Amino acid sequence: MQDNRKPRYGVRRGMLALACALLASCALVSATPTAALALETAKCSAKPNGSGSSDVLGGQETRITWEGQASADESVASVSLTLPEGTSYSTDDARLTLLSGDDLMTRERPKTSVSSDGQTVTFALDEAAPAGSYVRLELYKIVFPIAGGDEQISGSYTLADGSAHDISDVPAITVTGTSFWDSASNWLKEQPWVQKWNENTFLRLFLNPPILVSSIPSVFQGFLMALAIVLVAFPLAIPFGFILALMRISKPRVLRAISGFYVNIVRGTPAFLQIYIAFFGLPLAGVQIPSYPLGVVVLAMNSAAYLCEIFRAGIQSIPKGQSEAARSLGMTSVQTMIYIIIPQTFRNVLPTMTSEFILLYKDTSLLAAVGVMEVVMYSKTIVASTGSITPYIVAALFYLVVTIPLARLVSGLEARMLGTEAAGRRRKKSLKEAGVIDGDHIA
Repeated sequence: MQDNRKPRYGVRRGMLALACALLASCALVSATPTAALALETAKCSAKPNGSGSSDVLGGQETRITWEGQASADESVASVSLTLPEGTSYSTDDARLTLLSGDDLMTRERPKTSVSSDGQTVTFALDEAAPAGSYVRLELYKIVFPIAGGDEQISGSYTLADGSAHDISDVPAITVTGTSFWDSASNWLKEQPWVQKWNENTFLRLFLNPPILVSSIPSVFQGFLMALAIVLVAFPLAIPFGFILALMRISKPRVLRAISGFYVNIVRGTPAFLQIYIAFFGLPLAGVQIPSYPLGVVVLAMNSAAYLCEIFRAGIQSIPKGQSEAARSLGMTSVQTMIYIIIPQTFRNVLPTMTSEFILLYKDTSLLAAVGVMEVVMYSKTIVASTGSITPYIVAALFYLVVTIPLARLVSGLEARMLGTEAAGRRRKKSLKEAGVIDGDHIA
């Protein structure tokens, strides 16, 4: 009998091998990555429109820029962006640009028609873009709602074959609510007299009303920083300066030499140079100090040298007869200094100390050169973004807010002291005429 089982077994083995090969092929094909149909968002941002800041303000015009990368097998025919409710816009100057090259510096402006439907703006290319194009859309005269918040933009696109897809991963744009100052600035821009005023180049450059108003909040922050510096630095300088003054008039030559050396060095070099040495020299030596405390220390040490001379002159202006009288009453030299000399010294030098405070407050502007965010630094930032000198005028007004009242206070103190001295001289003269005193002594 003939055995036919072997051929059947061979066929089965062949079919099994073929099935395994087919399964392996399917697995390999499924494991191979395929290009996804998706126009991926690379960038979606709005141009900052706040004076001297990177904020996007509601209620003011800005520009939206969206960029996306098409897949290698996608030929984009149109792109649509849907703006948040309450956002106004204009299709004037709206543009679509194709970027190419390794650095995306090669630009092409294909023929495009722009249309709008409600909150949706559509850019339709006359000819579909090459597959894998990098697309940039720009919309101008965008005005987000005044309330601000995270404004979400959505989008979609169509391909050359007519299929439509949604744009994914569009980031929200953070919009800052419009403040009173920004609203006032916008209102001024619309006023006919302001527009007429700004037609003059000189007036627009040095005193632009909208920029003046919008600059006030930022410069005010610098004003607070300047006050925080001087209100800490000056009280620190007073005891240091007084100790130096006592050293200057002391009998030991070493103390006089140390005090004199310090005073001559500090008063003989510009404060600007001292700030540079502290802010750039100390880091090179490995000493890292934050800007605010370092600025306070530098200005305090500078002011102490001037206060030293002020106190020294005040101490030496006290008649020696008072010290001799105190000694005759049994007071020690320390008691004489504390109870007799120091009170009169501070009373006599109070106007001069106030003038030194004014000078120190104005010297805080020098810290702008090393990046401390005070009045001048905030103004400089706004000037760089607006191209107008007006913020410097605002800074000057903030300085005058402090210096003018203090200058009047100095004048009043000086007048009062002169009046007191004149009254004393008149009283002394009348006592002499009455024979109560003989010369400087009681008769």
